[in-house]
Amino acid sequence: MQAIRSILVVMEPQHPEGLALKRAKLIAGVTQSHLHLLVCDKKGDHSAWLNDLSSGLTQEGFSVSTQQSWHDNLHQTIITVQQAEGCSLVVKQHLPDNPLKKALLTPEDWKLLRYCPGPVLMVKTDRPWTGGSILAAVDVGNADGEHRTLHAGIISHGYDIAGLAKGTLHVITAHPTPMLSAVDPTYQLKETIEARYREQCRSFQAEYDISDERLHVVEGPADVVIPQMAHRLGAAVTVIGTVARTGLSGALIGNTAEVVLDALESDVLVLKPDEVIAHLEELVAQR
Repeated sequence: MQAIRSILVVMEPQHPEGLALKRAKLIAGVTQSHLHLLVCDKKGDHSAWLNDLSSGLTQEGFSVSTQQSWHDNLHQTIITVQQAEGCSLVVKQHLPDNPLKKALLTPEDWKLLRYCPGPVLMVKTDRPWTGGSILAAVDVGNADGEHRTLHAGIISHGYDIAGLAKGTLHVITAHPTPMLSAVDPTYQLKETIEARYREQCRSFQAEYDISDERLHVVEGPADVVIPQMAHRLGAAVTVIGTVARTGLSGALIGNTAEVVLDALESDVLVLKPDEVIAHLEELVAQR
């Protein structure tokens, strides 16, 4: 996170309390990042409001630029500007869609998580980060190269946010429920599954300096247990990643990140591996 040089902040005139800007200022204050404020609107003129915000932030010592833009829809507008401005983090306030609309149409925030070539911080609460718990979700059971790289990014960002907020980093990894039909007898008993995951976690814990007290090995589907653990810890931020199959244009991000977005009571930082980011950048360039 220290490498962030420019942050794209999605501003919403109808929600002037500016939760996204509050978080972006916190990060920029530590990383000395530039703030690029974006209003996604093709109708009204928000230049006066953006100018006022820019003046205030400049007086506070921030480096700021502003823009109003529109490209087809919300997520494409954000991604187009993110690429044009070279922003290495997007910060947006998450406003959940109503269930009926979500059943009929893929929410714009889900599309942003799928297609944005870079980390996205979805801000959900105005709760201060300071002194809070930071929860990093990893899949220790998957130790292939792509997952290992992603895990490194998740833990690194988790530690960065914990340092930024003077908080404590916790890590959760979910393991499957026992199945009597499993070919490997290890996966037929809860005790043996947990024992195997604990064993796999040893080298992971040693590599990233995660103590037993801060590692939570939980049985069940990730999209269920991650929000439960975040609630139990009172997490201020949950860091989650996705290893997506880049060939499936409609499923570039695993369902977990999308499903937990509404279920979590914390802010959510979603990361992708470099290969997925490179593929998404190619897609944007082709548009």
